[in-house]
Amino acid sequence: WLGALRFDNLALRSLPVDASEAGGPRAVPGACFSRVQPSPLQNPRLVAMSLPALALLGLEEPAGDREAAEAEAALYFSGNRLLAGSEPAAHCYCGHQFGSFAGQLGDGAAMYLGEVLGPRGERWEIQLKGAGLTPFSRQADGRKVLRSSIREFLCSEAMFHLGIPTTRAGTCVTSDSKVVRDIFYDGNPKNERCTVVLRIASTFIRFGSFEIFKPPDEYTGRKGPSVNRNDIRIQMLDYVISTFYPEIQEAYSDNSIQRNAAFFKEITKRTARLVAEWQCVGFCHGVLNTDNMSIVGLTIDYGPFGFMDRYDPEHICNGSDNTGRYAYNKQPEICKWNLGKLAEALVPELPLEISELILEEEYDAEFEKHYLQKMRKKLGLTQLELEEDSKLVSELLETMHLTGGDFTNIFYLLSSFSVIDSDPSKLEDFLKELTSQCASVDELKVAFRPQMDPRQLSMMLMLAQSNPQLFALIGTKANINKELERIEQFSKLQQLTEDDLLSRNKRCWKEWLEKYRDRLQKEIESVSDADAWNTHRVKVMNSNNPKYILRNYIAQNAIEAAENGDFSEVRNVLKLLENPFQEAEDFREVKEDAEEEGATAAAAACAQETRSRLPYSSKPPLWASELCVT
Repeated sequence: WLGALRFDNLALRSLPVDASEAGGPRAVPGACFSRVQPSPLQNPRLVAMSLPALALLGLEEPAGDREAAEAEAALYFSGNRLLAGSEPAAHCYCGHQFGSFAGQLGDGAAMYLGEVLGPRGERWEIQLKGAGLTPFSRQADGRKVLRSSIREFLCSEAMFHLGIPTTRAGTCVTSDSKVVRDIFYDGNPKNERCTVVLRIASTFIRFGSFEIFKPPDEYTGRKGPSVNRNDIRIQMLDYVISTFYPEIQEAYSDNSIQRNAAFFKEITKRTARLVAEWQCVGFCHGVLNTDNMSIVGLTIDYGPFGFMDRYDPEHICNGSDNTGRYAYNKQPEICKWNLGKLAEALVPELPLEISELILEEEYDAEFEKHYLQKMRKKLGLTQLELEEDSKLVSELLETMHLTGGDFTNIFYLLSSFSVIDSDPSKLEDFLKELTSQCASVDELKVAFRPQMDPRQLSMMLMLAQSNPQLFALIGTKANINKELERIEQFSKLQQLTEDDLLSRNKRCWKEWLEKYRDRLQKEIESVSDADAWNTHRVKVMNSNNPKYILRNYIAQNAIEAAENGDFSEVRNVLKLLENPFQEAEDFREVKEDAEEEGATAAAAACAQETRSRLPYSSKPPLWASELCVT
């Protein structure tokens, strides 16, 4: 089945490859790649494969013996056997991690296998993630485990089917080989299965790939392994632009500064549009370091990511992000900051005064334009582009925040808001549906539960007064204020009844729906056929507001089943995420009463029965709020 793959490994012919084949972690100067060999796994077997992703490589659904094809995929895509034409290598890059330059990083667990020519002549780099040690593994073992691999595999495909630029995942292969992991860094390590994901993209080159030339950093003292090798920087720019931006190469072939400026402008705009797409589906990346930013504008490196459930602009999906640097509302500015670091890495081939001007002129404008265009589609504003639309969107998000609304489900429901029929009982029914997607008192109590020990908080407050210098080393005013706010909210919730909350939520939503109705009315006035307009509006909304996303609790259920040897839930979820905008008819989702669901979740917080009974489109059960991804 895999014999049909045709390799043509352009990157290894175009960029310098490390001459040394010494094993183990080491500095790799003067090279973009190091040759490596995958480490074999015991008894590899297929967890799942994505046929739409494998079709990019020219692999069609196996005819005949599917079991044999799955065994072949497990053998080759675990790294246990190499495909003819593949040349395994690990890519060298650096990065700013959480704002500080970390020096040489590189593919510590991923391996380039080569570039496969697709059926239409396009070129796809394929990678094994979790295939063993490389020179860039540092203190780690080059392995990935089942839970993180399932998350990356499912999310890569989910993002593609949501229409968001992303790397793809072809297969997920697990094994009987084990490694020790301390999941929450709390001194409770456990054995987990080594697992490998086949990743597919036009390239995995990232912003950090250009940081290997960085001289010693003024704050960390670290430097790139290839300082003063501007010849390699030129080689990399030539390769990246001619291969992935051929129209720019063609337009500016005789002026490298203009060419490099056009390339920087294009990656600036692509990145701005990418983040706008994330914000519109409530996706949080979790680790937006410069080494996790694609040079062609793809979502890359799925680690502690998360789709936001209850709308919270300050939502942090990464349990290790203590300062909230990569919170949902910070993503646009962080990606702009990362582009600034890419600009520094391109000097002298693109002077900073040129790239900084491009960044200032292009990024914010492109982000705002794309974000508002997408939000108009999500709200069904298909006819007119009015200045007031931006305010309508921010007031919607404000209402969602106030009521603890489920980001995905509220947007999905809005297409059934009837603007033509103004029957008050229909509005009442719609309000009932909307408020059922808002947080309950119990959910809010979990969300606003104080996170600091009261003694620790009072010590911090005293320290802020008496010794501001020492306080600055161990805490921030923002964190303390946030905790005080949490305590205040939590104490208010103790007095709040479900009825009070419901009537408050209804009032908030009624107020916003009146504004929304007025705006839709302007759309109607601009068309000749209101019914045709409404049909089109609903169609546009339903193709921009997903019904299904990869919520953490859905991924967790699939992971737990797989850890017990049952891969069927991973495969079910994959199938579901391939059609995120459609009602899933083939899935036996038990539709339950919202009240019954809430009561069951509260009564048996972690019961497996509750977990399996929830529909995939449900807002999360209470136990999901305890999930922590690091």
